[in-house]
Amino acid sequence: MIYLDYQATTPLAPEARDAMLPWLSLEGSANPHSAHALGRAAKAAVEVAREQIAALLPPGGKLWFTSGATEAANWAMRGVGQGGIVTLPTEHACVRDTALWMGQRNHDVTFLPVGPDGLVTSMDIPKGTRIVAAMLVNNEIGVIQPIAALAAQAHEAGALFFCDAVQGYGRVLIPDTCDLIAISAHKIHGPKGIGALWVRDGVVLEPLLLGGGQEGGIRSGTLSPALCAGFGAAAALMRPDPPVETLWTRALSHIPDWQINGSTEHRYHGNLNIRRDGLDAARLISELRTVAFSAGSACASGSGRPSHVLKAIGLTDAQARSSIRLGFGRTTTEAEIDEALTLITAAADRQF
Repeated sequence: MIYLDYQATTPLAPEARDAMLPWLSLEGSANPHSAHALGRAAKAAVEVAREQIAALLPPGGKLWFTSGATEAANWAMRGVGQGGIVTLPTEHACVRDTALWMGQRNHDVTFLPVGPDGLVTSMDIPKGTRIVAAMLVNNEIGVIQPIAALAAQAHEAGALFFCDAVQGYGRVLIPDTCDLIAISAHKIHGPKGIGALWVRDGVVLEPLLLGGGQEGGIRSGTLSPALCAGFGAAAALMRPDPPVETLWTRALSHIPDWQINGSTEHRYHGNLNIRRDGLDAARLISELRTVAFSAGSACASGSGRPSHVLKAIGLTDAQARSSIRLGFGRTTTEAEIDEALTLITAAADRQF
């Protein structure tokens, strides 16, 4: 099987797996919030991981572990108090749907427009805005938003800025001017089931989950030393990935008759979202049993609705349903790109 669905999740790094194993044994199974020796050892492992992850984030803030980026985004947006929300129509569902939910509860919600390339076209922040939320690297089309400029506009309007950096963490520079940052382990070759929210010093959040207050008194829930250790080890491996550029160029050489969705200039090149008008993307994915790729976000893959991201950049329903997303990275080889694109283009040709 050739795996080209990196935006949905990344293969677990052997180093992350090895870091987790000691904390899955009998001796490593202590609660990291317990005061005895085994508990203190587990807590030490959690704190080492916290430092490894924070090393790739701006200075001057604290990192709190969560169950994933969805919880982190909900906490960031719902924890800053009453006020207006500004975001983009191309955001991940965990941000978009949270904004819509809050809009039903007396929060003013504004969606800034984006152009056909997926980039924001207006940074007009209304008065009374409490938080501006924007994704660093779009999970469906790979577009890199001007986060520093958006953060500056948010601050000028007296608002906080929240960045969903899930797809860009460790790959694309995160501006120091963000106030809140969500990340996820399984998008950087770490384990599923753990993420984190980075909070700038001085930013006050209300708890999203109530209980024991294990994380700084503001996030309740027993932490898993194994998941934390795997997250930390994965973060320690992250670095800009030059092979992605080679893979991108090689993939493009196979698809001269396909259109790229989203900007090609302001984009992370480990994400290739393409369309061929008239194609049945669902049928293509079903027929190719030896290549794993998608038609968009894994979170919405069973909805049957066309991608809200592709609709927001002006594609018709038919064009959105004719689009596929190929994601590649650290473990992908040039030979896999050649084989996969040969199979994909041949199967697509059979539909016409």
